Amino acid sequence: MKNRYFIHRMTLLAILIAIVLLMSFTPVGYLKIGALEITFLVVPVAIGAILLGPIGGLILGLTFGLTSFIQCLTGMSAFGATLLNINPFLTFLVCVPTRALMGFLTGLIFKGLNKVMKKDIFAHIIAAVSAPLLNTIFFMSLLCICFYRTDFLQGIAEQLKTTNVFSFIIAFIALNGLIEIGVNFIVGATVSKTIYTIYTKRNPKVVDSTIEEEQVSNNI
Repeated sequence: MKNRYFIHRMTLLAILIAIVLLMSFTPVGYLKIGALEITFLVVPVAIGAILLGPIGGLILGLTFGLTSFIQCLTGMSAFGATLLNINPFLTFLVCVPTRALMGFLTGLIFKGLNKVMKKDIFAHIIAAVSAPLLNTIFFMSLLCICFYRTDFLQGIAEQLKTTNVFSFIIAFIALNGLIEIGVNFIVGATVSKTIYTIYTKRNPKVVDSTIEEEQVSNNI
């Protein structure tokens, strides 16, 4: 049963990676409004982090981050391409580690909550909402640390009529942050809870295992 469960989890991980890749390079993954880019890729990352644990979330977050950086390289993201022209290394740091850390921490948050409020929908809701919050916090923090003093971001700050970095962050993320949180609240929590409930009924003895624990068990 454990081997079958491990295969099921790896299959789910592969499916979610495919969804991230598909969304990344089609209009489904982003809603672009001027300089703002509202991403829906946090949804499959959150679902994977909840269902597959911190390592699953890390892998999916890393995939999300790498596709975001590829968009900068290819010019699919005008905002990202401009950052790349300013400093490619800093652009990589803004795009990739932030998303990987977001996925990992989302998995940890659900893992901790699930021990306290087992099989409770609120554990799924809190974890699903934490994903876009963490994504926004990490991305905007590193973006401002690396690029706020550049002419590019200062120009955007002037358009938004902001006077300091904090008001800039609030103005920049006000719309996309709310939309991403709303989408994750509805889709991420609902989908993860549904799949989790179905698998719990079919495999009650192993449902609480993580990928890491399964790997250890298989090696033993």
